[in-house]
Amino acid sequence: MKKNPNVFPENFFWGGAVAANQLEGAYLEGGKGLSVADINRFRDDIDIRKKGNKEIALEDIEFAINDEEGIYPKREGIDFYHTFKEDLKLLAGTGMNSFRTSISWARIFPKGDELEPNEEGLKFYDALIDEIIANGMEPLITLSHYEMPLYLTTKYNGWYDRKMIDFFTRFSEVLFKRYKGKVTYWILVNQMNLITHESFNHLGIPSDRVENLVEAKYQGVHNELIACGRAVKIAKEIDPSFQIGMMSYYGNSYPATCKPEDVLAALKNNQMEYFYSDVLARGYYPSYAYRFFEDKGINITFGEKDEEDLKNTVDFVTFSYYYTRIIDAESSKKEDPSYANPHLKANDWGWAIDPIGLRIALNEYYDRYQLPLMITENGMGFYEQLNENNTIEDDYRIDFLRQHIEAMKEAIHDGVELIGYYPWGPIDLVSCSSSEMSKRYGFIYVDLDDYGKGSGKRYKKKSYDWYRQVVDSNGENLT
Repeated sequence: MKKNPNVFPENFFWGGAVAANQLEGAYLEGGKGLSVADINRFRDDIDIRKKGNKEIALEDIEFAINDEEGIYPKREGIDFYHTFKEDLKLLAGTGMNSFRTSISWARIFPKGDELEPNEEGLKFYDALIDEIIANGMEPLITLSHYEMPLYLTTKYNGWYDRKMIDFFTRFSEVLFKRYKGKVTYWILVNQMNLITHESFNHLGIPSDRVENLVEAKYQGVHNELIACGRAVKIAKEIDPSFQIGMMSYYGNSYPATCKPEDVLAALKNNQMEYFYSDVLARGYYPSYAYRFFEDKGINITFGEKDEEDLKNTVDFVTFSYYYTRIIDAESSKKEDPSYANPHLKANDWGWAIDPIGLRIALNEYYDRYQLPLMITENGMGFYEQLNENNTIEDDYRIDFLRQHIEAMKEAIHDGVELIGYYPWGPIDLVSCSSSEMSKRYGFIYVDLDDYGKGSGKRYKKKSYDWYRQVVDSNGENLT
Protein backbone atom coordinates (compact mmCIF):
# COMPACT_ATOMS: atom_id res chain seq x y z
CA MET A 1 0.00 0.00 0.00
CA LYS A 2 1.26 3.47 -0.89
CA LYS A 3 2.18 5.75 1.99
CA ASN A 4 2.19 9.53 1.97
CA PRO A 5 5.51 11.27 2.69
CA ASN A 6 6.02 12.56 6.21
CA VAL A 7 8.90 14.89 5.36
CA PHE A 8 9.07 18.15 3.44
CA PRO A 9 9.81 17.83 -0.31
CA GLU A 10 13.45 17.95 -1.34
CA ASN A 11 13.11 21.24 -3.26
CA PHE A 12 10.77 22.91 -0.78
CA PHE A 13 10.71 26.72 -0.81
CA TRP A 14 11.59 28.05 2.65
CA GLY A 15 11.02 31.74 2.11
CA GLY A 16 9.91 35.03 3.52
CA ALA A 17 7.25 37.44 2.25
CA VAL A 18 7.05 41.22 2.06
CA ALA A 19 5.20 43.86 0.02
CA ALA A 20 6.73 46.81 -1.78
CA ASN A 21 4.38 49.34 -0.17
CA GLN A 22 5.25 48.25 3.36
CA LEU A 23 9.03 48.44 3.19
CA GLU A 24 10.38 50.23 0.10
CA GLY A 25 9.67 53.85 1.05
CA ALA A 26 10.98 56.38 -1.49
CA TYR A 27 7.35 57.01 -2.39
CA LEU A 28 8.08 59.81 -4.85
CA GLU A 29 11.52 58.73 -6.08
CA GLY A 30 12.36 57.17 -9.41
CA GLY A 31 9.30 58.59 -11.15
CA LYS A 32 6.87 56.68 -8.92
CA GLY A 33 3.31 57.98 -8.66
CA LEU A 34 1.14 57.99 -5.56
CA SER A 35 -0.40 54.61 -4.74
CA VAL A 36 -3.40 53.63 -2.63
CA ALA A 37 -0.98 52.70 0.19
CA ASP A 38 0.52 56.18 0.32
CA ILE A 39 -2.63 57.60 1.87
CA ASN A 40 -2.73 55.05 4.73
CA ARG A 41 -2.42 57.20 7.82
CA PHE A 42 -1.16 56.03 11.21
CA ARG A 43 -3.68 56.87 13.94
CA ASP A 44 -2.46 56.97 17.53
CA ASP A 45 -5.77 58.28 18.86
CA ILE A 46 -7.83 55.12 18.44
CA ASP A 47 -7.67 51.58 19.78
CA ILE A 48 -5.29 49.29 17.89
CA ARG A 49 -8.04 46.76 17.23
CA LYS A 50 -10.12 49.38 15.40
CA LYS A 51 -7.42 50.52 13.01
CA GLY A 52 -7.75 49.52 9.38
CA ASN A 53 -8.25 50.54 5.77
CA LYS A 54 -11.78 49.39 5.03
CA GLU A 55 -13.58 52.19 3.22
CA ILE A 56 -12.15 55.45 1.92
CA ALA A 57 -14.16 58.25 0.31
CA LEU A 58 -12.94 60.78 -2.24
CA GLU A 59 -12.74 63.46 0.46
CA ASP A 60 -10.45 61.17 2.50
CA ILE A 61 -8.13 60.85 -0.48
CA GLU A 62 -8.03 64.61 -1.02
CA PHE A 63 -7.39 65.16 2.70
CA ALA A 64 -4.47 62.70 2.73
CA ILE A 65 -2.87 64.23 -0.36
CA ASN A 66 -2.90 67.70 1.20
CA ASP A 67 -2.26 66.68 4.82
CA GLU A 68 1.04 68.11 6.07
CA GLU A 69 0.73 67.02 9.69
CA GLY A 70 -0.39 63.39 9.50
CA ILE A 71 1.88 60.36 9.71
CA TYR A 72 1.92 58.13 6.61
CA PRO A 73 4.47 55.39 7.44
CA LYS A 74 4.22 53.48 4.16
CA ARG A 75 5.66 56.48 2.33
CA GLU A 76 8.99 55.87 4.07
CA GLY A 77 8.72 52.16 4.97
CA ILE A 78 12.06 50.87 6.20
CA ASP A 79 13.90 52.52 3.27
CA PHE A 80 14.33 49.19 1.49
CA TYR A 81 14.48 51.10 -1.80
CA HIS A 82 17.95 52.25 -0.75
CA THR A 83 19.02 49.37 1.51
CA PHE A 84 17.81 46.31 -0.40
CA LYS A 85 21.30 44.97 -1.13
CA GLU A 86 22.28 44.89 2.54
CA ASP A 87 18.84 43.67 3.59
CA LEU A 88 18.72 40.82 1.09
CA LYS A 89 22.15 39.65 2.18
CA LEU A 90 20.95 39.69 5.78
CA LEU A 91 17.77 37.83 4.87
CA ALA A 92 19.74 35.22 2.95
CA GLY A 93 21.60 34.57 6.19
CA THR A 94 18.46 32.91 7.54
CA GLY A 95 18.99 30.24 4.89
CA MET A 96 15.79 31.07 3.05
CA ASN A 97 15.93 29.91 -0.56
CA SER A 98 13.05 31.99 -1.86
CA PHE A 99 11.83 35.55 -1.37
CA ARG A 100 8.38 36.92 -2.08
CA THR A 101 7.93 40.59 -2.85
CA SER A 102 5.71 42.72 -5.05
CA ILE A 103 6.36 45.16 -7.86
CA SER A 104 4.73 48.49 -7.14
CA TRP A 105 2.29 49.18 -9.97
CA ALA A 106 2.75 52.91 -9.35
CA ARG A 107 6.51 52.63 -9.95
CA ILE A 108 5.96 51.09 -13.38
CA PHE A 109 2.91 53.10 -14.44
CA PRO A 110 2.81 56.17 -12.14
CA LYS A 111 -0.77 57.08 -13.11
CA GLY A 112 -1.75 53.62 -14.27
CA ASP A 113 -3.25 54.45 -17.66
CA GLU A 114 -0.06 55.37 -19.53
CA LEU A 115 0.83 53.49 -22.70
CA GLU A 116 4.54 53.22 -21.87
CA PRO A 117 6.11 52.15 -18.57
CA ASN A 118 8.45 54.18 -16.40
CA GLU A 119 11.92 52.86 -17.27
CA GLU A 120 13.47 54.11 -14.03
CA GLY A 121 11.01 52.02 -12.05
CA LEU A 122 11.79 48.95 -14.12
CA LYS A 123 15.53 49.45 -13.60
CA PHE A 124 15.01 49.42 -9.84
CA TYR A 125 13.29 46.04 -10.07
CA ASP A 126 15.97 44.81 -12.49
CA ALA A 127 18.50 45.41 -9.73
CA LEU A 128 16.27 44.04 -6.99
CA ILE A 129 15.47 40.77 -8.77
CA ASP A 130 19.10 40.30 -9.78
CA GLU A 131 20.08 40.75 -6.14
CA ILE A 132 17.48 38.23 -4.93
CA ILE A 133 18.89 35.66 -7.36
CA ALA A 134 22.51 36.53 -6.49
CA ASN A 135 21.71 35.72 -2.86
CA GLY A 136 20.53 32.24 -3.80
CA MET A 137 16.82 32.93 -3.50
CA GLU A 138 14.06 32.09 -5.98
CA PRO A 139 11.97 35.21 -6.67
CA LEU A 140 8.23 34.91 -6.07
CA ILE A 141 6.70 38.08 -7.49
CA THR A 142 3.26 39.48 -6.72
CA LEU A 143 1.82 41.72 -9.43
CA SER A 144 -0.84 43.53 -7.41
CA HIS A 145 -0.32 43.97 -3.66
CA TYR A 146 -2.19 47.12 -2.57
CA GLU A 147 -0.04 49.34 -4.79
CA MET A 148 -2.56 50.47 -7.39
CA PRO A 149 -1.80 53.96 -8.71
CA LEU A 150 -4.01 56.38 -6.80
CA TYR A 151 -4.96 58.11 -10.04
CA LEU A 152 -6.85 55.00 -11.12
CA THR A 153 -9.12 55.37 -8.10
CA THR A 154 -9.91 59.05 -8.57
CA LYS A 155 -10.17 58.93 -12.37
CA TYR A 156 -11.79 55.52 -12.92
CA ASN A 157 -13.20 54.42 -9.53
CA GLY A 158 -10.64 51.62 -9.38
CA TRP A 159 -11.63 48.11 -10.34
CA TYR A 160 -15.27 49.11 -10.76
CA ASP A 161 -14.35 50.33 -14.25
CA ARG A 162 -13.68 47.68 -16.93
CA LYS A 163 -10.91 49.87 -18.33
CA MET A 164 -8.85 48.51 -15.44
CA ILE A 165 -8.69 45.16 -17.21
CA ASP A 166 -6.56 46.67 -19.97
CA PHE A 167 -4.44 48.69 -17.53
CA PHE A 168 -3.64 45.59 -15.46
CA THR A 169 -2.91 43.32 -18.41
CA ARG A 170 -0.58 45.96 -19.88
CA PHE A 171 1.24 46.18 -16.55
CA SER A 172 1.44 42.38 -16.36
CA GLU A 173 2.70 41.99 -19.92
CA VAL A 174 5.49 44.49 -19.34
CA LEU A 175 6.70 42.53 -16.31
CA PHE A 176 6.34 39.10 -17.90
CA LYS A 177 8.46 40.19 -20.86
CA ARG A 178 11.01 42.05 -18.75
CA TYR A 179 11.65 39.23 -16.29
CA LYS A 180 11.34 36.18 -18.54
CA GLY A 181 14.28 33.94 -17.65
CA LYS A 182 14.64 35.45 -14.18
CA VAL A 183 11.24 34.98 -12.53
CA THR A 184 9.34 31.71 -12.84
CA TYR A 185 6.77 32.00 -10.06
CA TRP A 186 4.16 34.77 -10.06
CA ILE A 187 1.15 35.63 -7.90
CA LEU A 188 -1.51 37.67 -9.68
CA VAL A 189 -3.27 39.50 -6.84
CA ASN A 190 -2.58 39.54 -3.11
CA GLN A 191 -5.34 38.16 -0.86
CA MET A 192 -7.95 38.55 -3.55
CA ASN A 193 -10.91 37.75 -1.30
CA LEU A 194 -10.23 40.64 1.11
CA ILE A 195 -12.90 43.07 -0.01
CA THR A 196 -14.10 44.07 3.45
CA HIS A 197 -11.08 44.46 5.73
CA GLU A 198 -8.82 45.77 2.96
CA SER A 199 -11.54 47.12 0.70
CA PHE A 200 -10.01 50.32 -0.67
CA ASN A 201 -6.44 49.05 -0.61
CA HIS A 202 -7.51 46.14 -2.76
CA LEU A 203 -10.16 47.44 -5.14
CA GLY A 204 -9.57 51.19 -5.05
CA ILE A 205 -13.28 52.07 -5.21
CA PRO A 206 -14.05 55.37 -3.40
CA SER A 207 -17.05 54.64 -1.18
CA ASP A 208 -18.88 57.84 -2.18
CA ARG A 209 -18.49 57.39 -5.93
CA VAL A 210 -20.88 54.46 -6.41
CA GLU A 211 -24.56 54.00 -5.52
CA ASN A 212 -24.30 50.42 -4.22
CA LEU A 213 -20.85 49.83 -2.73
CA VAL A 214 -21.33 46.10 -2.11
CA GLU A 215 -22.43 45.51 -5.70
CA ALA A 216 -19.61 47.74 -6.95
CA LYS A 217 -17.08 45.64 -5.04
CA TYR A 218 -18.27 42.39 -6.59
CA GLN A 219 -18.32 44.00 -10.03
CA GLY A 220 -14.77 45.14 -9.33
CA VAL A 221 -13.82 41.61 -8.32
CA HIS A 222 -15.37 40.29 -11.53
CA ASN A 223 -13.32 42.74 -13.61
CA GLU A 224 -10.22 41.73 -11.68
CA LEU A 225 -10.91 38.03 -12.29
CA ILE A 226 -11.21 38.69 -16.02
CA ALA A 227 -7.92 40.63 -15.93
CA CYS A 228 -6.30 37.68 -14.17
CA GLY A 229 -7.55 35.25 -16.79
CA ARG A 230 -6.15 37.43 -19.56
CA ALA A 231 -2.86 37.84 -17.69
CA VAL A 232 -2.48 34.06 -17.42
CA LYS A 233 -3.00 33.73 -21.18
CA ILE A 234 -0.44 36.47 -21.88
CA ALA A 235 2.06 34.89 -19.50
CA LYS A 236 1.86 31.47 -21.13
CA GLU A 237 2.28 33.00 -24.59
CA ILE A 238 5.42 34.81 -23.45
CA ASP A 239 6.90 31.83 -21.57
CA PRO A 240 5.06 28.51 -21.24
CA SER A 241 7.29 27.63 -18.29
CA PHE A 242 5.91 30.48 -16.19
CA GLN A 243 4.09 29.24 -13.10
CA ILE A 244 1.15 31.51 -12.34
CA GLY A 245 -0.59 31.38 -8.98
CA MET A 246 -3.53 32.99 -7.24
CA MET A 247 -3.71 34.01 -3.59
CA SER A 248 -6.48 34.14 -1.01
CA TYR A 249 -6.62 35.16 2.60
CA TYR A 250 -7.79 32.15 4.62
CA GLY A 251 -10.94 33.65 6.07
CA ASN A 252 -12.92 30.48 6.67
CA SER A 253 -14.79 30.21 9.97
CA TYR A 254 -15.72 27.32 12.22
CA PRO A 255 -19.41 26.89 13.10
CA ALA A 256 -19.93 28.16 16.65
CA THR A 257 -21.92 25.05 17.56
CA CYS A 258 -23.08 21.80 16.00
CA LYS A 259 -26.55 23.26 15.46
CA PRO A 260 -27.41 22.68 11.80
CA GLU A 261 -28.19 26.39 11.39
CA ASP A 262 -24.68 27.33 12.53
CA VAL A 263 -23.05 24.66 10.36
CA LEU A 264 -24.98 25.95 7.33
CA ALA A 265 -23.96 29.54 8.15
CA ALA A 266 -20.30 28.48 8.20
CA LEU A 267 -20.71 26.57 4.94
CA LYS A 268 -22.27 29.53 3.13
CA ASN A 269 -19.68 31.95 4.53
CA ASN A 270 -16.79 29.71 3.55
CA GLN A 271 -18.11 29.13 0.05
CA MET A 272 -17.76 32.83 -0.70
CA GLU A 273 -14.25 32.80 0.75
CA TYR A 274 -13.44 30.10 -1.83
CA PHE A 275 -15.24 31.95 -4.64
CA TYR A 276 -12.08 33.67 -5.92
CA SER A 277 -9.89 30.58 -5.98
CA ASP A 278 -12.76 28.50 -7.38
CA VAL A 279 -12.98 30.82 -10.38
CA LEU A 280 -9.23 31.11 -11.02
CA ALA A 281 -8.45 27.44 -10.40
CA ARG A 282 -11.51 25.93 -12.09
CA GLY A 283 -12.23 28.50 -14.80
CA TYR A 284 -15.87 29.38 -14.21
CA TYR A 285 -18.28 30.89 -11.71
CA PRO A 286 -19.50 28.29 -9.17
CA SER A 287 -23.25 27.77 -8.85
CA TYR A 288 -23.34 28.81 -5.19
CA ALA A 289 -22.13 32.30 -6.19
CA TYR A 290 -25.22 32.87 -8.35
CA ARG A 291 -27.43 32.03 -5.34
CA PHE A 292 -25.39 34.41 -3.17
CA PHE A 293 -25.76 37.27 -5.66
CA GLU A 294 -29.48 36.58 -6.04
CA ASP A 295 -30.04 36.59 -2.27
CA LYS A 296 -28.08 39.83 -1.88
CA GLY A 297 -29.73 41.57 -4.84
CA ILE A 298 -26.37 41.95 -6.59
CA ASN A 299 -26.15 42.19 -10.38
CA ILE A 300 -22.84 41.42 -12.07
CA THR A 301 -22.36 42.59 -15.65
CA PHE A 302 -20.45 40.13 -17.85
CA GLY A 303 -18.63 41.14 -21.01
CA GLU A 304 -19.07 39.22 -24.26
CA LYS A 305 -15.85 37.17 -23.91
CA ASP A 306 -15.59 37.04 -20.13
CA GLU A 307 -16.49 33.37 -19.76
CA GLU A 308 -13.79 32.50 -22.30
CA ASP A 309 -11.18 34.60 -20.47
CA LEU A 310 -11.92 32.80 -17.22
CA LYS A 311 -10.90 29.47 -18.75
CA ASN A 312 -7.24 30.52 -18.42
CA THR A 313 -6.63 28.95 -15.02
CA VAL A 314 -3.71 29.13 -12.60
CA ASP A 315 -0.96 26.57 -12.03
CA PHE A 316 -0.85 26.71 -8.24
CA VAL A 317 -2.86 28.09 -5.32
CA THR A 318 -1.50 30.14 -2.44
CA PHE A 319 -3.01 31.61 0.68
CA SER A 320 -2.14 33.61 3.75
CA TYR A 321 -2.87 32.08 7.13
CA TYR A 322 -2.93 34.10 10.33
CA TYR A 323 -5.87 33.12 12.55
CA THR A 324 -9.37 31.62 12.57
CA ARG A 325 -12.74 32.75 13.91
CA ILE A 326 -16.21 31.33 14.42
CA ILE A 327 -19.64 32.12 13.01
CA ASP A 328 -23.27 31.34 13.86
CA ALA A 329 -26.62 31.75 12.15
CA GLU A 330 -27.34 35.14 13.71
CA SER A 331 -23.88 36.65 13.25
CA SER A 332 -23.89 35.55 9.60
CA LYS A 333 -26.41 38.30 8.89
CA LYS A 334 -23.84 40.99 9.76
CA GLU A 335 -21.37 42.62 7.37
CA ASP A 336 -18.48 41.26 9.46
CA PRO A 337 -20.03 37.98 10.60
CA SER A 338 -17.21 36.10 12.36
CA TYR A 339 -15.97 36.55 15.90
CA ALA A 340 -13.31 35.28 18.32
CA ASN A 341 -13.08 31.62 19.25
CA PRO A 342 -13.15 31.34 23.09
CA HIS A 343 -11.07 28.14 22.96
CA LEU A 344 -8.01 29.86 21.48
CA LYS A 345 -5.42 32.26 22.89
CA ALA A 346 -4.82 35.51 20.99
CA ASN A 347 -2.17 38.21 20.60
CA ASP A 348 -2.56 41.91 21.45
CA TRP A 349 -4.47 42.50 18.22
CA GLY A 350 -7.01 39.78 18.96
CA TRP A 351 -5.55 37.31 16.43
CA ALA A 352 -6.14 33.74 17.62
CA ILE A 353 -3.29 31.23 17.53
CA ASP A 354 -4.56 28.13 15.76
CA PRO A 355 -1.94 25.85 14.14
CA ILE A 356 -4.44 23.00 13.76
CA GLY A 357 -6.48 25.40 11.63
CA LEU A 358 -3.56 25.56 9.19
CA ARG A 359 -3.62 21.79 8.75
CA ILE A 360 -7.36 22.02 8.15
CA ALA A 361 -6.86 24.83 5.61
CA LEU A 362 -4.21 22.90 3.68
CA ASN A 363 -6.41 19.82 3.46
CA GLU A 364 -9.42 21.88 2.39
CA TYR A 365 -7.55 23.65 -0.39
CA TYR A 366 -5.86 20.53 -1.69
CA ASP A 367 -9.02 18.41 -1.59
CA ARG A 368 -10.76 21.16 -3.53
CA TYR A 369 -8.21 21.83 -6.29
CA GLN A 370 -5.56 19.09 -6.40
CA LEU A 371 -3.03 21.77 -7.30
CA PRO A 372 0.34 22.54 -5.67
CA LEU A 373 -0.06 24.82 -2.65
CA MET A 374 2.05 27.54 -1.07
CA ILE A 375 1.53 29.31 2.24
CA THR A 376 2.61 32.76 1.17
CA GLU A 377 2.02 34.57 4.46
CA ASN A 378 2.03 33.29 8.03
CA GLY A 379 3.07 34.97 11.24
CA MET A 380 2.01 36.86 14.32
CA GLY A 381 2.69 40.47 15.26
CA PHE A 382 4.21 41.29 18.66
CA TYR A 383 5.37 44.39 20.53
CA GLU A 384 9.16 44.17 20.93
CA GLN A 385 12.11 46.19 22.21
CA LEU A 386 15.82 45.50 21.94
CA ASN A 387 17.48 44.20 25.10
CA GLU A 388 20.90 45.20 26.44
CA ASN A 389 22.54 42.79 23.96
CA ASN A 390 20.86 44.46 20.99
CA THR A 391 18.73 41.45 20.25
CA ILE A 392 15.28 40.07 21.08
CA GLU A 393 14.69 36.73 22.78
CA ASP A 394 11.56 36.00 20.74
CA ASP A 395 10.86 32.44 21.91
CA TYR A 396 7.14 33.19 21.49
CA ARG A 397 7.69 33.70 17.76
CA ILE A 398 9.75 30.53 17.50
CA ASP A 399 7.00 28.63 19.30
CA PHE A 400 4.32 30.06 17.00
CA LEU A 401 6.22 29.17 13.84
CA ARG A 402 7.25 25.75 15.16
CA GLN A 403 3.63 24.79 15.80
CA HIS A 404 2.57 25.91 12.32
CA ILE A 405 5.46 24.09 10.62
CA GLU A 406 4.52 20.94 12.53
CA ALA A 407 0.96 21.36 11.26
CA MET A 408 2.30 21.72 7.70
CA LYS A 409 4.25 18.49 8.05
CA GLU A 410 1.11 16.70 9.25
CA ALA A 411 -0.77 18.04 6.21
CA ILE A 412 1.95 16.69 3.91
CA HIS A 413 1.53 13.33 5.65
CA ASP A 414 -2.21 13.71 4.96
CA GLY A 415 -1.30 13.80 1.26
CA VAL A 416 -1.26 17.55 0.61
CA GLU A 417 1.16 18.77 -2.09
CA LEU A 418 2.76 21.71 -0.32
CA ILE A 419 5.70 23.31 -2.14
CA GLY A 420 6.50 26.49 -0.22
CA TYR A 421 6.25 28.36 3.07
CA TYR A 422 6.76 32.12 3.40
CA PRO A 423 6.59 33.62 6.92
CA TRP A 424 5.28 37.16 6.72
CA GLY A 425 7.64 40.07 7.25
CA PRO A 426 10.98 38.29 7.87
CA ILE A 427 12.34 41.79 8.39
CA ASP A 428 10.20 44.21 10.42
CA LEU A 429 8.04 46.44 8.23
CA VAL A 430 5.02 48.71 8.40
CA SER A 431 1.75 46.93 9.23
CA CYS A 432 -0.70 46.62 6.35
CA SER A 433 -3.89 47.06 8.32
CA SER A 434 -2.87 49.60 10.98
CA SER A 435 0.25 51.28 9.50
CA GLU A 436 2.07 50.55 12.76
CA MET A 437 5.78 49.79 12.88
CA SER A 438 5.40 48.44 16.41
CA LYS A 439 3.45 45.40 15.18
CA ARG A 440 6.53 43.32 14.46
CA TYR A 441 6.78 40.00 12.63
CA GLY A 442 10.41 39.71 11.63
CA PHE A 443 13.49 37.63 12.29
CA ILE A 444 15.27 40.97 11.90
CA TYR A 445 14.51 43.99 14.09
CA VAL A 446 14.43 47.41 12.41
CA ASP A 447 15.06 50.33 14.75
CA LEU A 448 12.14 52.55 13.75
CA ASP A 449 8.99 53.41 15.68
CA ASP A 450 5.41 54.21 14.65
CA TYR A 451 6.40 57.82 13.95
CA GLY A 452 9.36 56.93 11.72
CA LYS A 453 11.88 57.82 14.40
CA GLY A 454 14.95 55.71 15.11
CA SER A 455 18.33 54.78 13.67
CA GLY A 456 16.94 52.39 11.06
CA LYS A 457 19.63 49.88 12.01
CA ARG A 458 18.96 46.16 11.61
CA TYR A 459 19.45 43.63 14.43
CA LYS A 460 19.07 39.84 14.41
CA LYS A 461 16.51 38.33 16.76
CA LYS A 462 16.83 34.87 18.32
CA SER A 463 14.43 33.53 15.68
CA TYR A 464 16.93 34.47 12.95
CA ASP A 465 19.31 31.60 13.75
CA TRP A 466 16.40 29.30 14.59
CA TYR A 467 14.94 29.71 11.10
CA ARG A 468 18.37 28.95 9.66
CA GLN A 469 18.41 25.56 11.37
CA VAL A 470 14.85 24.88 10.17
CA VAL A 471 15.86 25.56 6.58
CA ASP A 472 19.17 23.70 6.83
CA SER A 473 17.35 20.62 8.12
CA ASN A 474 14.47 21.00 5.63
CA GLY A 475 12.00 21.32 8.47
CA GLU A 476 13.28 18.45 10.59
CA ASN A 477 15.06 20.42 13.34
CA LEU A 478 12.47 22.65 15.02
CA THR A 479 13.95 22.78 18.52
